[in-house]
Amino acid sequence: MFVQRTKVLQISLLAIFSAFLVELVFGLISNSLALITDSIHALLDSVVTLVLLLAARLAIKPPDAEHTYGHGKIESLGGLIGGIAIFLIACFFIYESINRLQSPPPNVLPGLFAIIGGLYTIGIDFFRIILLRKSIRKIGGATLKADFYHAFMDLGSTLVAIIGIILVSYGLYFGDFIAALILGVLLAILSVKLVYKTALDLTDIISPEIVKNVKEISLSTEGVIDVGSILMRRSGDTIFADITISLRGDTSFDKAHEISNSVEENIKEKISNASVTIHFEPNWKNVPPDAKILEIAKNVEGVKGVHNVITHKTKGKIYANLHVMVDREIDLSSAHKISEIIEEKIQVEIPEITHATIHLEPFVTVPESFNIKDTITEEKIKTILKKYHEIKKIGRILSLKFENILKIDIDCSFDKELSIEKVHDLTSEIEHRIRSEIKNSVITIHPEPD
Repeated sequence: MFVQRTKVLQISLLAIFSAFLVELVFGLISNSLALITDSIHALLDSVVTLVLLLAARLAIKPPDAEHTYGHGKIESLGGLIGGIAIFLIACFFIYESINRLQSPPPNVLPGLFAIIGGLYTIGIDFFRIILLRKSIRKIGGATLKADFYHAFMDLGSTLVAIIGIILVSYGLYFGDFIAALILGVLLAILSVKLVYKTALDLTDIISPEIVKNVKEISLSTEGVIDVGSILMRRSGDTIFADITISLRGDTSFDKAHEISNSVEENIKEKISNASVTIHFEPNWKNVPPDAKILEIAKNVEGVKGVHNVITHKTKGKIYANLHVMVDREIDLSSAHKISEIIEEKIQVEIPEITHATIHLEPFVTVPESFNIKDTITEEKIKTILKKYHEIKKIGRILSLKFENILKIDIDCSFDKELSIEKVHDLTSEIEHRIRSEIKNSVITIHPEPD
């Protein structure tokens, strides 16, 4: 869009500069002070358009080490300079109009050449106004708005000059200056509005409606519990948004990243020129205590794994049970200290928990690759399994050895009428019995219905 603006401003600059040359030449030929004065205004307008063009070109530059948000603010600065220039020119019109109202009528009356020069400039002004207005609606930009006001001002001043020439021809010398005075006041008001708006842009002002819209979009995204701070600013065409969202405390990192991407995409769908940064933080409100206990325990130093987290309420009090795995080589004293730290953290972060019972277990690291298959061990396991009449069929037994660790996977079928609780008790008993006979074994039993 910045490239399109520079092209529009280039066309506008060439057009208004041609008007300056025509008015100056025809004004000198016809000895028209009004036309010569208007040509000076056209020259000033050309200078201001050139400033706006340079500002728009600088705004095209990509972000760098010193301008990480890009150079879009330069365009707002150019609009501010243009607005101030319009205000000063308008003040000059007002002053000149009041001054000429008190002066005697001119001795030399302008002729046909003055009117032709003025009509040419009017045609140029209409061309610029139409071009700039269409461009503002299509691509926007403070520099184009500033140049649009310049074109409008130039049209008004040229009309005043022509009206002045006509009124002077009929002896109504004061009409020209009254019209110029009205025009000057109107342009002063427009320039103040432009200066005010571009100055606000430089202070990073943003519409509260846009912020509200971004918040609603974020909250409506599945998985977002709440929205925290929303920091937004505009730089040129781009709206930068820095948003903090709250997610359930037990949300995995991958899921949190997925939700953040959804928020970003939803915002960009509504605000196409947005650059969005999402920060997520955990929110434990309304999250089951089991999930929070799991998060607390697994983040304690020395904990290798956590499972079977259960909370229950008895006589108005809440109790927790959890299994915590620690390095199998550490002594009982060190393991107990880890459990004490977990208990303390649970008491501090979840004060409604009356007591937490922690079952310590040794953690055995299962390697990713094993060496040879141990058929002798498999036969020993089959002998143990055959002692259980609840087992209807013994399936695959896979035993793989790695240094002093034996990884054993067992498939066996149980009576399909057995409850899952009974099956769990049986598998736990079998695993314990196998471990008592086969040291340093890691056992997994996969029960199937028969």
